[in-house]
This record gives sequence, C-alpha cells and structure tokens, in this order.
Amino acid sequence: MLLLVLGKGKTGSQVAAVARERGHSVRVLDLRENAGASALTAPTLAQVDVVLDFTNAEAAIENIRACLALGARIVVGTTGWYDKLNEMKALAFRKNGGLLYGTNFSMSVQELFKLTADLAKLKGYSFHIAETHHTTKLDAPSGTAVTMKEIVKAAQPDATVEITSHREGDHSGMHVLTVKSPSDLIELRHESFDRRGFAEGAVRAAEWLHGKSGVWEFRDIFEQL
Repeated sequence: MLLLVLGKGKTGSQVAAVARERGHSVRVLDLRENAGASALTAPTLAQVDVVLDFTNAEAAIENIRACLALGARIVVGTTGWYDKLNEMKALAFRKNGGLLYGTNFSMSVQELFKLTADLAKLKGYSFHIAETHHTTKLDAPSGTAVTMKEIVKAAQPDATVEITSHREGDHSGMHVLTVKSPSDLIELRHESFDRRGFAEGAVRAAEWLHGKSGVWEFRDIFEQL
C-alpha cells in the first residue's frame, strides 16, 4: 500500500519507519508542506491507499475534512478535535469515506482500557488517574487519560474521577489508575518506553481500514487486527 503520513514529529516519524518495515510505500508531509490541508487534493489522494494523521487538533480537523470530502480513508492518532466528531462522521458516511480514530493505538493500552472497565464496576471506591508525558506534548490531560475517565463514568456516572497531568523530559507516556476505598487500594499502571507500540498499532489500523468505508474507534476494532 501507499501510505501518506501527515506530521513529521516523533510519533509521525516512527509511524513512517514502521510502515516501511512492514513493506509499505510511504510519503510524509509536515505542517508547512500541508498548510491548511493544501496538499490533500484529488490527484494526490487518488494515489494514496490510507492517510495517517499525527499533527495537532486544528490541522487534524482540516485534514480529516479534506480526506473525507474526497472519499479517502484516514487514520487519526491526533486528539483534541472530538468536538467535531459528529460532523466528521456525517461527512464520512455522505462521501463514502473511511475514518478510524483513537486516543491511543497501542495494543497494550487497549488492554488497559478493558481492565479499567472492570475496575470501574467497583462500588464504594474513588478513582484517580495520573498521566505523564514529554514536555512538548500539546494537550493535557492526554487523550488516553480522558478515555479512561470516560470508561469509569460510563460505569458509574456519579463517580468523581480526577486527572493529574505531568510533563517531564522526553517521557513516552505513563498512565496510572488508582482505585481506593477506606479499606484497600488497587493500582493499574501502563508505561511506554518508546513510541513503537503506538506506531505499530497505527500502521496495523491503516492496513485494516484499507478498502473500507465507515467510521470506527480503534478500541472497538483492535481485536480484529
């Protein structure tokens, strides 16, 4: 396949490297080369099998809209744009495009989400999420932490779920869920040592999306990969 990676940051670069390792042809564009989604034209997208976005929330919205308007397929690892999700879903269905999005494409983090859902069923406990990432990460709290909170709130709408964010050095990412009662405490922790697990999941997601039309969240389909 020919994959177009949007974003030349640390994650986007890792995604491009993993895609090449898996035998795909890869093009990479940074924010300047694709300002305002200007590079996402019909002739360009006609040659591309799947686009992968790892930019920022503002650019991602423009990129998603441009791709879906032309019936293309796009995997979005960028977060912070979900207030436009319903609009993008409608566009995907209207134009027969494909959209696969997620707050984290690591396969092990998907297991973290499942374990979070199990712990969220406990009654009489308080919930706290702590997340740590590199100092250049733009959003806080992380999309993964927000997803964990949403999982807890889905099980217990009245639960108070605090999130604490830390930005330290070049940290690839750590999430800790603390579930505490007056009698005991459970701690669930996931730590990434690099971005490879995330990149591998994103590339596998692109392989899965190839040729499909519709809208999916990664945690709903990761077990099919």
